[in-house]
Amino acid sequence: MARKQYPLRIDPAIWEAVQRWADDEMRSANGQVEWILRDALKRAGRLPKREEKHRDDEHS
Repeated sequence: MARKQYPLRIDPAIWEAVQRWADDEMRSANGQVEWILRDALKRAGRLPKREEKHRDDEHS
């Protein structure tokens, strides 16, 4: 899957909290941000169906 690069402006304290969370889960900060966004989209019912199926297949 191709990744889109996007510059992110974020409060340094928020970024530090994301980095600590990522470290606890053995992810990169970038991977953690993507996980947070995907989880929020899924909870809101806005995750594209193709993405839901793709993620479900990876965990099978």
